[in-house]
Amino acid sequence: MVLKNTYLKGVYEGLEERNSNEKEFLQAVLEVLSSLEAVVEKNPQLENAGIFERLVEPERFIQFRVPWVDDTGHVRVNRGFRVEFNSAVGPFKGGLRFHPTVNASVIKFLGFEQIFKNSLTGLAMGGGKGGSDFDPKGKSDLEIMRFCQSFMNELYRHIGENTDVPAGDIGVGAREIGFLFGQYKKLTNTFTGVLTGKGLSYGGSLFRTQATGYGLCYYVESMLQVLKQTSLEGKNVVVSGSGNVAIYAAEKATQFGAKVIAMSDSNGYIYDKDGIKLDLIKEIKEEKRGRVKDYVDEVKTAKFNNKFKEIWNIPCDVALPCATQNELDLDAAKALIKNGVICVAEGANMPSTAEAADAFLEAKIPFGPGKAANAGGVACSGLEMSQNSMRYNWNFQEVDARIQGIMQDIFNVGYEASKMYGREGDLVLGSNVAGFLKVCDAMIYQGIV
Repeated sequence: MVLKNTYLKGVYEGLEERNSNEKEFLQAVLEVLSSLEAVVEKNPQLENAGIFERLVEPERFIQFRVPWVDDTGHVRVNRGFRVEFNSAVGPFKGGLRFHPTVNASVIKFLGFEQIFKNSLTGLAMGGGKGGSDFDPKGKSDLEIMRFCQSFMNELYRHIGENTDVPAGDIGVGAREIGFLFGQYKKLTNTFTGVLTGKGLSYGGSLFRTQATGYGLCYYVESMLQVLKQTSLEGKNVVVSGSGNVAIYAAEKATQFGAKVIAMSDSNGYIYDKDGIKLDLIKEIKEEKRGRVKDYVDEVKTAKFNNKFKEIWNIPCDVALPCATQNELDLDAAKALIKNGVICVAEGANMPSTAEAADAFLEAKIPFGPGKAANAGGVACSGLEMSQNSMRYNWNFQEVDARIQGIMQDIFNVGYEASKMYGREGDLVLGSNVAGFLKVCDAMIYQGIV
């Protein structure tokens, strides 16, 4: 991607100079700025308002020490992060990620993307993100509890139901959210909706587990209906990953009549030409915390390959990358295109490299970027915030229906924006434009802050 607009090029070069070692963050910013050049050409007043200089700088970036004691009595120390990127349209909102790869660049990239994703939902949520380089894998429940309590001992100073509302992400599930919420409640002596993804017994929302995966498929169904005049029914689908998003994307795709033929984890992928048996995957991953290779022990006709990136060599109609950032590169995109893929949508955050995304767009393959396609999770978090404010809970079907409507709207506004700016069907451009315009409008109204 090469910026042609002089103003945006200057903004990016200044950011690159100040953040030269933050490759994930710079990649995310370049992708967004590249798709907003036409907006700047039509609205030169944005330069005078310094919109983009402000947009790419977080309102606040917090890094802190997290000391904790392991089960052997040894003191361990991790780094904690929270980026409060933009609050123009609502309180900061974004998950917490506990994973060894977490660093300032990853957190800033995720927080920057969250601005536009949250804007697209139509709900009052700004963009934020947080986490730690702590790895929950292999830790006891007591170790995780001690870590979460220490993490919250600092984080609580910066969050609140009307200020910043974290949620879960990779490595932060129901267990971690529970420990974090309990410590926040103790420190502040309040019971508020300060975290989302909570358990149902203390303020959580039904449908949260399914929201991102189901929402991805609702978005894909809209893509296929409008851009390809077809549907998921009868399609072969490849889903990378086997975590929460991947499992429930596979489940909803199957409910739509598709056949999911491959899934993966960091050790490799499984291929089942007869269709992945989701009950078995759930048992392996959710109950036994095992690896996908265990699947072939039960299904003898299935195959396992220990090179997880080669999952994209499998011929399929629909590809749903749901694992992690930059997992789908240019070679993988070329393989998918050669094998006849008709639709690609991101269930993870930025799982496709910029070169891969460009290849799909050049080949006129409908491509749903993560900030739009995987927004079902944060949309459900927004609905959880609403329910907490009302001290009320909607039933599963009500939340499901609201998410389905939100995901259809996200596709529609992105598609309409792509037409408005002369790139019909370019959902990367359309989603970035639609998300940006709402945030930009709010920033202009609120002055230089």
